[in-house]
Amino acid sequence: MANERYSENLVLKEMGVELGENDFGYVFPQGEADNFDKIEEKLKEMGGKPIECALDDYETVGTGRAKPEYIVTFNEDKNTILLVECKKSIKEHSSEDKNKPQKYAVDGALFYAKHLKDEYNVLAVAVSGTSKDNFKVNTFYWKKGFETPLELKKAKDTLLEPLNYLNLANGKKMERKFSLQEIRELSQIMHEKLRQIKISEKDKPIFIAGILIALQNPDFRTDWNNISKFTTLVNEMINAIDSTLDNSDIKREKIEAIKSSFRRIKSNEKIKTIPLGENGSLAWFIEQLEMRILPMMNHYEYTEDALSVFYHEFIKYSSTDGKGLGIVLTPKHLTDFMCKLGEINKQSKVIDICCGSASFLVTAMGLMCKEANASEILEIKKNGLYGVELDTDLYTLAITNMIIRKDGKSNIVCGDCFSQEIFNNLKNKHLSLGLINPPYSQQDKCELEFVERLLNVLEPRGLAVAVVPMSCAIGTKFKEVRERLFKFHTLKAVFSMPDDIFYPTGTNVCVMVWEAHKSHDSNKPTFFGYCKDDGFVKRKKMGRIDCYNKWDEIEKEWLDLYENKKVIDGKSALQCVTHEDEWLCEAYMKTDYSTLTQEDFQKTVNEYLAYLVKNGEINESK
Repeated sequence: MANERYSENLVLKEMGVELGENDFGYVFPQGEADNFDKIEEKLKEMGGKPIECALDDYETVGTGRAKPEYIVTFNEDKNTILLVECKKSIKEHSSEDKNKPQKYAVDGALFYAKHLKDEYNVLAVAVSGTSKDNFKVNTFYWKKGFETPLELKKAKDTLLEPLNYLNLANGKKMERKFSLQEIRELSQIMHEKLRQIKISEKDKPIFIAGILIALQNPDFRTDWNNISKFTTLVNEMINAIDSTLDNSDIKREKIEAIKSSFRRIKSNEKIKTIPLGENGSLAWFIEQLEMRILPMMNHYEYTEDALSVFYHEFIKYSSTDGKGLGIVLTPKHLTDFMCKLGEINKQSKVIDICCGSASFLVTAMGLMCKEANASEILEIKKNGLYGVELDTDLYTLAITNMIIRKDGKSNIVCGDCFSQEIFNNLKNKHLSLGLINPPYSQQDKCELEFVERLLNVLEPRGLAVAVVPMSCAIGTKFKEVRERLFKFHTLKAVFSMPDDIFYPTGTNVCVMVWEAHKSHDSNKPTFFGYCKDDGFVKRKKMGRIDCYNKWDEIEKEWLDLYENKKVIDGKSALQCVTHEDEWLCEAYMKTDYSTLTQEDFQKTVNEYLAYLVKNGEINESK
């Protein structure tokens, strides 16, 4: 019995619930359904679980009182309850005939459900095992008055939040709060499965994107788990991709390019040999994405780019067979900060001319929709978000991101942002906010030329917010572009960002804020922020995370300094600059000596001594 407590605790943790009152309803332990007379009466009536009892046998011969591990009620649906039956060992999960309720989890859950369904629609969840890495789950939906239950096969070996069981039973989309840790954990597992079947780094994110696109098709989403043959499942998936994209105003040649990317997966010999019911099969990937990832992306507050997180986790745990898709994942808190610097609101028309997998557009959509009503949200998705991406595979990820969010995809084009045709089309859209993380170290165009192009497509007084290498802010580089920028546009602010904000890549960056089509007045000061500490720390396998929940306050301070043009030693400066000057706070900010410690002094001395030794100016042995 003690070990069974581990199963019960596992259920509470994975379902994300607490005993007693929750936002969605109430969780009762051990059948203690106080204030629910119908449940109480039925539990007393059925008595304890018999050793053996056929599923269609309703005779109550047990003594005592029925005590499922948990009974859950729902505020939004008083006619449905959820019950959970646990066993400590997976050997005690289910008997062949489901007729031994005292010994097996499935048998016990169905025993309770068949009696309670006289009064309620019953969701019966059977769980065995004591750890997340080794447990079994089966879920059944027994509608009130029906003779037999329906197994919810999509929930096999998965524990969901209670409301998602309700959504699954009613054919509604599931929602979950975003969990970066869970996405990373699943992407590591999927990376290993994809590595074993020899799918390339380039094809991995396309594989994920293809499944997510197919799952937007209602027929495929309903029927895929009833398909038993690999070839049939792949063909149905490609048909679903075709149907979804065909309804999205995407050009036919781009649809064919996306489908051809997925056909590369179809020809993979190893995945064909894995039975659809096993881990690592095509059906397993579909199930994991539908049950664990899509619910996060359906959540109304969701603004994270999960596809890019997946991709970066694939690369991190891979020996890599090349540079893959070349995605540079802009950290979520940085995209949020940049949107706010751009004064984003529900009327904004947002453009990213190097949109990659659409991280900026995903963040922008989330922030805009938060303050909008239903009709305004439709308008935002239809006419508020625009993107350009040259790489076909990245374009696939971008439109996948937007399709999952129910529009915006028709305004992302696959092409060159320096194309005159694309430029002319964008100029007619009255774009008010540009966001960009341009490709770095390109041979033909420098980063500031992408910023210039972005500014040129904006309407007058529009804002462009760009994250670029700090070298772009040094007066000795890109002189001609810098001069053109100042001739036609205004540099409002530059923020020096944390040195490791793009960890594990080592690029030092700054964020620039520009006002379009207004010549820079060098007699008016530009704001410079020294934003080197965002509160994030590095953690093994997690990267940089806001471990101590400092970011919200830090962001608020940075925005306050900028919006109110405050000058604080060690944090900010106001300085009139020309195109020939340095555009970094470090050049103009006064040091705040009050924060310096003996340790800071010693560290500087040590670093200087190390420099002298390294350059042979002093002998280390002396």
